[in-house]
Amino acid sequence: MSSTRILFVDDEPGICVTMPAVLETHGFQVTAVSTVEQALSEITSHPFEVLISDLNIGQPGDGFVVVGAMRRTQPQCVTLILTGFPGFETALQAIRSQVDDYLVKPAPVPTLVALIEQKLKDRTPGLPSSCKRIAEILRENVFEITRRTLGLLKADSAIGALPLSDEQRMEQLPGLIEQLAATLESTEAAPIPDGIVLGAKVRGEKRFQQGYTVGMLATGSRLVQQAMYDVIHENLLAINLSYFVFDLKRLNEILGLQLELAIASYVETEKRTA
Repeated sequence: MSSTRILFVDDEPGICVTMPAVLETHGFQVTAVSTVEQALSEITSHPFEVLISDLNIGQPGDGFVVVGAMRRTQPQCVTLILTGFPGFETALQAIRSQVDDYLVKPAPVPTLVALIEQKLKDRTPGLPSSCKRIAEILRENVFEITRRTLGLLKADSAIGALPLSDEQRMEQLPGLIEQLAATLESTEAAPIPDGIVLGAKVRGEKRFQQGYTVGMLATGSRLVQQAMYDVIHENLLAINLSYFVFDLKRLNEILGLQLELAIASYVETEKRTA
């Protein structure tokens, strides 16, 4: 077993030191890292037979970023996920569709070693990489994002108290999602489409007329983002991780700019009516 190379990824300092040392006493060669960036560097630089990654490395679900990179670069590598949440068993079938198996922390060493040996013995070619980009996830979930956003807005004490219909609360959101998806499909940081810019300005003016404050406008934008990010996170296993960071960064930039434009339009409208 001394030839088996393991990449161990965990951001908890104690575990990142003790677990590799224990695995090495069982004859494995272990490389331990604590960040996604370090893991990706190792994956592209050295061969490994086994990947053991924490589910949450810095951010929730980051372990799947590491798994996705390993599956694309070294498809024969056995991939195992560690999670500190026993309740995560409810997602077992989804996990197993993307990784070889998972263990709940603290994983007993004999159980972990036995699992590694079993998976190496039964090793099969890696699964095909997930192929969806964030744009496709957004398009597929327009109704769900809209439904969740409406619920969040109505639950907010200030925004929910405004005498508005559901249609008034959600106007432009389905169109915005489509525009966001179209913009994210580009592999380059293209200029923000005129439709998004104009929509933001119109939204700022309408929200003023509907009785929003600037603070409520910012809260509404945050709740839209929350609904989008929750849906994206729930579909993480289906996302093409090659574009994930680029797409997420681009999405953040567009939503941030949109809020800035909406607030500027709100203030201009307020000045005109003063």
